[in-house]
Amino acid sequence: MNLHEFQAKHIFSQFGIPIPRGFVARSAAEARSAAEELGGSVQVVKAQVHAGGRGKAGGVKLAKSLDEVTEYTEAMLGTRLVTHQTDDHGMPINAVMIEEGLDIAREIYLGALVDRASKRVVFMGSAAGGMDIEEVAATEPEKIVTVRVNPVAGLQPYQCRQMGFALGLTPAQIKQLTQIMKGLYRCFEERDLSLIEINPLIVTSDDTLLALDAKINVDDNAIEVNRQAEIADMRDLSQEDETEVQAAEHGLNYITLDGNIGCMVNGAGLAMATMDVIKLHGGEPANFLDVGGGTNKERVTEAFKIISASPDVQGILVNIFGGIVRCDMIAEGVIAAVKEVGVNVPVVVRLEGTNVEQGKQLLAESGLDIIPADDLTDGADKVVGAVSA
Repeated sequence: MNLHEFQAKHIFSQFGIPIPRGFVARSAAEARSAAEELGGSVQVVKAQVHAGGRGKAGGVKLAKSLDEVTEYTEAMLGTRLVTHQTDDHGMPINAVMIEEGLDIAREIYLGALVDRASKRVVFMGSAAGGMDIEEVAATEPEKIVTVRVNPVAGLQPYQCRQMGFALGLTPAQIKQLTQIMKGLYRCFEERDLSLIEINPLIVTSDDTLLALDAKINVDDNAIEVNRQAEIADMRDLSQEDETEVQAAEHGLNYITLDGNIGCMVNGAGLAMATMDVIKLHGGEPANFLDVGGGTNKERVTEAFKIISASPDVQGILVNIFGGIVRCDMIAEGVIAAVKEVGVNVPVVVRLEGTNVEQGKQLLAESGLDIIPADDLTDGADKVVGAVSA
């Protein structure tokens, strides 16, 4: 789960991480009032969307008067921001953040994530702050400094100093950096995060370090088991794929992709293998959809509806290996969905496992134009051929 910048900064403040003064606004009047309260000659109007690259896409504006604050806010609210991290439709702007303008001397990148290889929380820092860290990693990897935290000992002061020295900070700045990194680490652990990022962490002209931006990703598992109730309430569904949200409501693991062949599979590993085999045969998957090992007829029906609702889907491959789930129950769900939705694209079904013969018999006797497949390779070949015909 992702958070908006203003939400992430609210959490930062709970852990003693210094942030600029600012307010969230959902109307031009609120934005103007916020700018008046901030005072100063410059304010920053920042679109609140779940995507990076806002500045390059026009989602961050420097306002030198109250009228400009109003103008920029009106221009942003109600529109969609397209950045290099969004699709062509972009993300809706329903709120902006009005922040005090600052005299910036330096920009630094600072972040932390879970490194699965080392089984550690890893801090990353770079003197190339304000840039896309992926671009820095690809073109100038030597500019990225990493510190791995032992989960037993926790983040140590010497590691913070190590980061500060590598970033070329002064002793006074390193002292501030140490407090910021300690706050980030506590936040990471106590809020069940998978990623925390400040880009940029700025050094102002008066030698103060501030988190000018804030990004937080929360482990979805912590939300599902209600470990982070406060953060769960911050969820903004308008920033998420509508189909993925609908699928989640029915207990389905669904991710929208760019292809034209819909996939319905049980088990994440089998779903990934199914997509690989489709691509091997020259096709392009339209989605990742795992109905789960303990699914039922109703869930299968909903999954089929979700897949067939996409205008990009020109064919559907159902690939089920029945262990816990029964193939006859899957067949019943597919038949019910096809009848209810009125699917007008080719549907290929491969069943294997528990009650497979009963499942195949139900499909054969359904009177529906469903194409049976003997195995995964046969299924992929048939659905790609049907789509290409």
